[in-house]
Amino acid sequence: MTIAPQHDANETDAPRRLTTVTGRSDQIFGGVSRLAGFVVLAVMSLVGLFLLYRGWQALSAEGIGAFVTTTTWEPDSGNFGIAAVLVLTILIALVAVSIAVPLATGAALYISEYAPRQFKQTLVSMVDLMAAVPSIVYGIWGVYLLQPYVIGLSRWIATWLNWIPFLQVDAFDPHDPLLSMSVFTASTFIAGIVVALMITPIICSIMREVFSQAPPGEREGAFALGATRWGMIRSVVLPFGTGGMIGGSMLGLGRALGETIAVYLIISPVFEIQTNILQTGSNSISALIALRFGEATEFGMSALMAAGLTLFLMTLVVNFAASSIVARTRSGAASEA
Repeated sequence: MTIAPQHDANETDAPRRLTTVTGRSDQIFGGVSRLAGFVVLAVMSLVGLFLLYRGWQALSAEGIGAFVTTTTWEPDSGNFGIAAVLVLTILIALVAVSIAVPLATGAALYISEYAPRQFKQTLVSMVDLMAAVPSIVYGIWGVYLLQPYVIGLSRWIATWLNWIPFLQVDAFDPHDPLLSMSVFTASTFIAGIVVALMITPIICSIMREVFSQAPPGEREGAFALGATRWGMIRSVVLPFGTGGMIGGSMLGLGRALGETIAVYLIISPVFEIQTNILQTGSNSISALIALRFGEATEFGMSALMAAGLTLFLMTLVVNFAASSIVARTRSGAASEA
């Protein structure tokens, strides 16, 4: 005879409540992490508020609409705006990203998938070392070494691809043997190449980390089904790393938008919307600030601060968009075993 266990009428089938007891070290670490995050957000907010406070005099005098649409920069005469430098800043950044992304993608794939194990760490260190080179070194290298060689490339592009509007050069005749090559110097194209080499290590590092986190099970499954290494990369690594590739490219774009010294050394400043990237003359917001900072009056300094606020907001939007894209893809989640 079996006696069934008696149940208390007050008992319920609700799951047990689990509690976690954190030690003192975990509490200290959590507190320090929260404090660090708060400090970063506070500093970023203070920078934005400082730029807004210092630039409000110029913005209120000129008006936000006129400030964004005016091309000339004469703050002391009341006629100034960032339309020209804003467009040229974006053009330099787009040229840099269009060159840096393919270069960084190829380097990241080689390091993560093809490089021999004994050379992989050396290559990683070399790429990371490129990011530590000061901007002024890139600028000097671009002016004195790169530019003489790029001028010939610019002339070739302008000769054979001048049917593309932004690759045309005013007053350029490819059949004129006496034409001066100075029409191709200090251009958006040359500045974009130098900035591309500066942002390539950043993009490459992000892509390399994302590619290395591709699920090993999917890698082995692709090989088991007879895929070649390139077939495995196309079917597993690249789809998994799409979010990281986009996010890394946008972070590189944000870095390119704010580059100052290298661009300042290379360009010949102009204050007109010039979309011909091969033609001499370019500008950027950061180079404008570096150029006019020392001689600016009180009102001119306010105008420069307003330009800096525009650049700050633009790079902030780009970086937040990159973080959002990475977080919504498999690249931003924990990799599968």
